[in-house]
This record gives sequence, C-alpha cells and structure tokens, in this order.
Amino acid sequence: MSPHLPRSVVPEKPKPGQESVWDYPRPPSLESSNRSLVVRLGGEVVARTTAAYRVLETSHPPTWYISPADVVPGALTPSAARSTHCEWKGAATYWDVHGGDAVAEAAGWSYENPTPRFAAIAGYLAFSPSRLQCEIDGEAVRPQEGGFYEGWITDDVVGPFKGIPGSYGW
Repeated sequence: MSPHLPRSVVPEKPKPGQESVWDYPRPPSLESSNRSLVVRLGGEVVARTTAAYRVLETSHPPTWYISPADVVPGALTPSAARSTHCEWKGAATYWDVHGGDAVAEAAGWSYENPTPRFAAIAGYLAFSPSRLQCEIDGEAVRPQEGGFYEGWITDDVVGPFKGIPGSYGW
C-alpha cells in the first residue's frame, strides 16, 4: 500500500485480475502494454494500437499513450487552446482531434521533450476519455472525474480515484 495514502481514504480492495491505484508508485512509473486500445470521435477511429504505454501514479487511473504511427493521418492538428506542465513529464503539447464531422479541441496531448524518466513516450499521444470514445480490449473507458487528469477507468482498476469531490489534497 502506498505510503502517500491520506488517512481519510479507504482504498477499494482489488478482486482477482484487478489492480488498485493506491498500489501505483509516486513518482509515477511508465509501463509498456500490448492491450488493444481504440479511440473514436464522430463515429470514426482516430487511433488504434496494441503497442501503447501507460503511466501509473498513486491515486490516478492509468493514462495511456499511443504512438503517432498508430493515429489516423489528419486526425490531429496543433491546438493553442490549452497549456500545462507536468511535474514528472514536462511541458505538454495539445492537439485538436478530428473524426467524422466532429472536432474535439485540445482532446489530445503529447510530451515532445519529456523528462528522461519518460523519454520513451516522446511524441506519443494521450487522449481525453471525457470527450472521445476510448476503449481497452473492447471495454468502454470511463473518464476520471474532475476534468483535469484524464485517466482511463476500466473494470480492472479500482480506486477511489483522485478527481472525485474532496480529493483535492490527495
């Protein structure tokens, strides 16, 4: 169990085949995965892969990163709508996502020059499950609450997750 667990938090007990976000490390780790990821917008696939990375951080559902080679050509354009800096990964570059007749402004992001710990995901894309249809191995992803962290919640990950009301100080 994480040494960063606030006293007020009672982690859900993982069942077989599940993992608890309270067992994820801080600082976060990077792990490769061969699970099937699909991202859609406007009924069209904008990214599909079986060679992704996921970032695992205490109290957060995983954030998934997809190679730009696995993103449909023309599905991304640079976005000036948002700017953030991650204490672990560095400055984020945001992307507008295009699919069908829809555009989701700043719904994708990447770290073009990440810190050394996250060098493997340089240029890889993460996508917002709150504004896009994302799935892992055919399961629809549920977005992390709060609208900032954008982790991907599936049945094999248990919380509680940062972003819920009252989690600001976690």
